[in-house]
Amino acid sequence: MRALLDLVLPVECAGCGHRGTVACPGCLLELNARAEPCWPRPSPPGLPPPWAVTAYAGRPREFLLAYKEEGIVGLRRPLGVALATAVRAGLPPDDRPVVIVPVPSSRAARRRRGRDHVAELARVAAAKLRAEGRAVEVVCVLRHARRVADSAGLTAAERSVNLAGAFAVRAPCRDRIAGTSVVVVDDVVTTGVTLTECTGALRAAGANVLAAASVAATRRRAVDR
Repeated sequence: MRALLDLVLPVECAGCGHRGTVACPGCLLELNARAEPCWPRPSPPGLPPPWAVTAYAGRPREFLLAYKEEGIVGLRRPLGVALATAVRAGLPPDDRPVVIVPVPSSRAARRRRGRDHVAELARVAAAKLRAEGRAVEVVCVLRHARRVADSAGLTAAERSVNLAGAFAVRAPCRDRIAGTSVVVVDDVVTTGVTLTECTGALRAAGANVLAAASVAATRRRAVDR
């Protein structure tokens, strides 16, 4: 439905409101930055090296919210390309195959949004990296193992308790993921707890998690420069 509306309604930049495009060149500059380490402070034990291209603030934040919550499908490619930059930073120097594993959306979020937005961005990122000659693929092996509370407003310690044991590898996928090199991806890094819990589930299934990657990191734990 949103894609159909985009065809008939006036298009404007989600960052500044400029008519004619969903993301104008000026607003895209921050998404075109190089990836940098984005360790939360403090970082949860077990978090793999995390990478992001920008801070979760200003226009990048507007882009992510418009894509995730408003379904502005035209933002999928620029956000996915930004995620590719972050994933690239976490890839090994050799040519070994790498599996990109997205953090899964909850059932409630998928029903509300009509899709798994992180998996969509991961597929764009993988296509970009394959075009560059990297052997990567997206495999959605993670699931929510139990219900969790809304993390908005929770401290890092509260998020850790809330998400402990919240993710698991799907039983049919355990053999598929065992022994593989993995980069786990999300749209935003906040406290790092979600990525750490997903990493723990993947490692328990025998995966070698090399890094974590996201489009943006929260300003209070901003990308180190």
